[in-house]
Amino acid sequence: MQHRPLGRSPLSIAPLVFGGNVFGWSADEARSFELLDAFVDGGGNLIDTADVYSAWVPGNTGGESETIIGKWLRKSGKRDRVLIATKVAKWAEHPGLSPVNLRAAVEGSLKRLQTDRIDLYFAHQDDASVPMHETLGGFARLIEEGKVRAIGASNFGADRIADALAVSQEHGLPRYECLQPEYNLVARGAYETGLEPLVREEGLGVVCYYALASGFLSGKYRSAADLAKSSARGSAAKRYLNPQGLRVLDALDAVAASHRATPAQVALAWLIARPSITAPIASATSVLQLQELLGALSLSLGAGEIAALDAASA
Repeated sequence: MQHRPLGRSPLSIAPLVFGGNVFGWSADEARSFELLDAFVDGGGNLIDTADVYSAWVPGNTGGESETIIGKWLRKSGKRDRVLIATKVAKWAEHPGLSPVNLRAAVEGSLKRLQTDRIDLYFAHQDDASVPMHETLGGFARLIEEGKVRAIGASNFGADRIADALAVSQEHGLPRYECLQPEYNLVARGAYETGLEPLVREEGLGVVCYYALASGFLSGKYRSAADLAKSSARGSAAKRYLNPQGLRVLDALDAVAASHRATPAQVALAWLIARPSITAPIASATSVLQLQELLGALSLSLGAGEIAALDAASA
């Protein structure tokens, strides 16, 4: 499988990323191990998590996803076959982007992940209370020590990314090499109007989350009655049940039928085909579901099909 460079970093990735938010939430430890093995065996190499995952689950406190991944790394012996991305700033245990917090948070993540380095370390959200040069300086020290290989930013606006890139250049500090924004066929505007021009100008990597719009683009939710199919995702998918969302599903159905594919595979293939996107992030809770998602890697959409999807989702 052909890998894609992640910005100007030394990292390159397969064009599909596994989202580890499900580990310790809708996938228990045994199922998580099965999913991770299947993902790597299917050609994937970047696993995305965060220190805060999955603190929202009753009984959890945060760190559960990293802990499960760490146990799998130790048991499987596959550390050198994968890249690990995790994040800092959103967890109440280690909030914000001060250098002191970066230090404390990375040590905790390394311990839970049972590894000596984080390949891609994301600022999970902006923290305007800390001067940009201090945050980037904190990341620089972690890179110098070999604890982090490259850094990225999630949920930042285009103006703040531009500021960060300018500070990196002015002070000789590492730059954010990868962005992680929300982007999919029913949520296009914010990324395309704000971040995408900057991404292309600066040669940044992009791994986008909510690639399937909380499962809506799988075609699972087509009416209000369908929302009850999943207590975890049904309520999130509800916002897309509108004329535009249904037009997108119709377009996905048409393209999927011509390829004997599924709507989810087509939705991911549309993202993979977009020049500014390095890889979409997608999650699965069963090996069968994961194998369906991996099928998007071999699905090549024609220009006319991409144009039809563009028009339906405009």
